[in-house]
Amino acid sequence: MNIKKILLNDIAYALEKCGLDKSAAQVSFSGKPELADFQSNIAFSLAKSAKRAPIQIAEVIAQNLPESDLYEVSVVPPAFINFKLTDKAINEFANFCLKDEMVGLEKLEKPRKIFMDFGGANVAKELHIGHLRSPIIGEALSRLHKELGDTVISDVYLGDWGTQMGLTIAELEDEGHLEFYFGRSSEKEQITLDMLNIAYPKASSRKKVDPAFKEKAAEYTLYVQGKKQPYYGIYEEIRKVSVERIKQNYDVLGCHFDLWNGESTAQPYVAPTIQIFKDKNLAKISDGALIVDVSEPGENVPSGKFDENGKELLINPMPPVMLQKANGADIYDTTEIATINMRYQKYHPDEFIYVVDNRQSGHFVITFRAAKKAEIVAKNTKLTHVSYGTMNGTDGKPFKTRSGDTIKLEDIINLIKDSAKRKLEENGIVGDDELALKIGLAAMKFGDLSSITSRDYVFDIDKFASFEGKTGPYIQYTGTRIKSLISKAGKYTSGVCVYGADERELVINLIKLNESYYSSYNEYSLNSLCLALYNFCATFSRFYNNTKILTEKDNSKRNAYISICQLALKAIVKASNVLGFEIPEKM
Repeated sequence: MNIKKILLNDIAYALEKCGLDKSAAQVSFSGKPELADFQSNIAFSLAKSAKRAPIQIAEVIAQNLPESDLYEVSVVPPAFINFKLTDKAINEFANFCLKDEMVGLEKLEKPRKIFMDFGGANVAKELHIGHLRSPIIGEALSRLHKELGDTVISDVYLGDWGTQMGLTIAELEDEGHLEFYFGRSSEKEQITLDMLNIAYPKASSRKKVDPAFKEKAAEYTLYVQGKKQPYYGIYEEIRKVSVERIKQNYDVLGCHFDLWNGESTAQPYVAPTIQIFKDKNLAKISDGALIVDVSEPGENVPSGKFDENGKELLINPMPPVMLQKANGADIYDTTEIATINMRYQKYHPDEFIYVVDNRQSGHFVITFRAAKKAEIVAKNTKLTHVSYGTMNGTDGKPFKTRSGDTIKLEDIINLIKDSAKRKLEENGIVGDDELALKIGLAAMKFGDLSSITSRDYVFDIDKFASFEGKTGPYIQYTGTRIKSLISKAGKYTSGVCVYGADERELVINLIKLNESYYSSYNEYSLNSLCLALYNFCATFSRFYNNTKILTEKDNSKRNAYISICQLALKAIVKASNVLGFEIPEKM
């Protein structure tokens, strides 16, 4: 039972009856809930073509609506058509949702196949705070798409093939850890994560001041890409050690992937992908490198001005895609396009969704254009980059340790867990690490997802972990309180009957909550769902505080009250699951 769809169909019926375009039908939630539940502003847009005053159009539409016992209609100046749901509509919808597995949420009419790329961890590097938002946002978007009926294939897409591999191997060799691999020792030293945590940062700094080391690392990178031994064998060992820890971190976050591929997985597709560009005469040599021009009309326009080196400046400059360096090495853009080629050939998704921070926006613009230009994907295949902002501290700067270092992912999980433990201790629950982790994850995820994805946001541990206000723990606490109430209620007859304004408002907010799933789906951002879920929980809290539920002497009312609690719990559990956290049994 979709209330909004019923209203839309009735408005379309009235428009057709009036000789107007029925496809123009629209309805939204009322901006003045004290007057109406829904409103339609359609009369304003139709007035000009109909050559009549908006208020006249609104009155004619209202008069031609089919008879219904689900709503009362009124027209108010300047030309709003207002709809107030009847008690019958409220009760029917509530009871339908109570029995419905989807709690009234309808799946998409045309479900699609979605390939999602999120995670973004790099082999040989410790996961840090910069890797936090991608799995949180990506996992929630994946769950949202599945909830609405899409088929989702998710890939962690590890950074396991770039320059960092050559740098790490070169540094490990110089530190004497690879003697066995190069035949200089009979004893094989185990490569460890601690070893990698030291080697890569050191190598990354060293390449800036040591040209010979930088050249050796570049050479080793080519050896790895060519699967030359012992370099490729060392690479495989580094990858294995790194992936074990990466999986542990993602498991703690509750983030799961169908595929554990990386840049290396697409390597067999690199040469065929480059050949596609060559065969279609899209690639050309520039300064020894193989490039593809992806500029569009209005871009790369000569300005008539020159820089200090005599090179002409361009209006709306758009860099080309570089397929190969002058030395023949593959680069990030090449691997990205080859990966799109591989994924499309294997899965043929309707849309690719990449959840990667906004610093990579330029990279995705040119690689997506190149993939489309070479017809590596079908014309109607969507290529979407969901870009996210920076996670900042309360000082407004990127979140770091006191010493200024980038904080490790597992450390930030422990920080938020410790904050949750302190809150639990205030409630008399001591030493429950598992519960503290559940609450900490809810705090962290809701804090992130309630912000518009593309924007930076402030990571405030104490605020996020609060059991009050617009937080994950508040959502959990509301659900936990309902679980406790239902457990104490004992036997009751299930069935909602709305008696007061609080219950009515809760059902209206359930309609809004269900609508927010579609908003979040279309916006590629979970903030609409988070806000609607918070408003739903806040409305339930008012009902809970204003109503004597278990002690109600009228058995019919008591049954109805407990039933609406059951309905509320179902809705909260469903939305929380999409956001990626659980409702615990106690708090």
